[in-house]
Amino acid sequence: MTKKILIALLGFATITVTYSCSKLEEKVLDEASVVGLTNKQQAEGIIAPVYAKLEDVFLHTNYFALQEISTDEAILPYRGGTDWGDNGIYMQLHQHANISADANVRNTWNNIVTGISRSVTAINSLPSNPDPSSKLFLAEARGMRAYYNLLMLDLFGLAFVKEDASETSKILRGEAAIAYIKSELLAIEPVLDNTTGPGRLTKAAVWGLLARLHMNAAVYRDVYATSFTFKNEDMDAAIDYCNKIISSGQYNLAADYFSLFNDNNHTNKEIIFAVDQRADLNGHNRLAYFSISGDQFPLPAYTGSNGTDGPAITPDFYRTWVNAYAPLDPAGTDPRFYKQNLVQATGCVDAAAFNMNRRSHLICCSAKEDLSFTGKWLDVQI
Repeated sequence: MTKKILIALLGFATITVTYSCSKLEEKVLDEASVVGLTNKQQAEGIIAPVYAKLEDVFLHTNYFALQEISTDEAILPYRGGTDWGDNGIYMQLHQHANISADANVRNTWNNIVTGISRSVTAINSLPSNPDPSSKLFLAEARGMRAYYNLLMLDLFGLAFVKEDASETSKILRGEAAIAYIKSELLAIEPVLDNTTGPGRLTKAAVWGLLARLHMNAAVYRDVYATSFTFKNEDMDAAIDYCNKIISSGQYNLAADYFSLFNDNNHTNKEIIFAVDQRADLNGHNRLAYFSISGDQFPLPAYTGSNGTDGPAITPDFYRTWVNAYAPLDPAGTDPRFYKQNLVQATGCVDAAAFNMNRRSHLICCSAKEDLSFTGKWLDVQI
């Protein structure tokens, strides 16, 4: 009996080895290679990931949280023990008591560094592409590397110099970092197109970034200084670059402030450089989702896409709006503060005509609400 079992097992092993050595013919179902793509399509595939990282940088809990929740304007409070606790990281952010393991700081850092890395990859790859568009894409990749470094300088006080993916980055700080970013932006400005925005870098976008760099240069030179000297030449340069944008004739202030934040704002003439958030371009627009209250449904077609009940204004910042327009209600005075779109009506509102009320800087309660209490946060949205 034992002998028969042994023979059977040997036979099975032989069959298994025979079939396992057979040549496998892979049938690719959902992959594609670059074979068959035009040179232009390949160039577009190289530059696309550089811009795509912007959406992650500006995820509501990354760059925006670091820039707003850490200030006296906003807080992300612990909602009664039911939401937004997150181990206290947003309270720590507001109190400037972050720990080394803070997820928002780490994720923001990683996303910006990844953006720099993708830019370097594009800079290394595009010169070998013969399509005429590669020259423009190369300039944009170089500009995006400068832009990601500008964000890094603004948040962490340093910039990375890296020309080849195989190299170790050189780290610059202070004046050296400012000079590097400025030189990169000035180098690409003549090459850039001024009609490809606002989702891509243009000449005007470079002018705006240079204006921002000069405006903040006094702080960037020494982020730990006890006082800052804003040089006349920096202020003059900022004015000059802003004037170049204005005199280009391509941009205008929007008649409706809140139109800047519409889901079709890619055609808004006030926007110079922004992350394109249209859904068909895979835009998540989490920043808008973050900024509305939980009972708000901005798109009738997506009734599950309500707000977060997340960030809130601080009473002191809210009071600055009230005091600025006293005795008038800022809701009826400042078009950036509040806009009433919904009206009392019987029956349903046509989806095409639907437009939610718009609030700026966490305004979600009545301006007449009693704010005399202390030790509480207004449950209002950014």
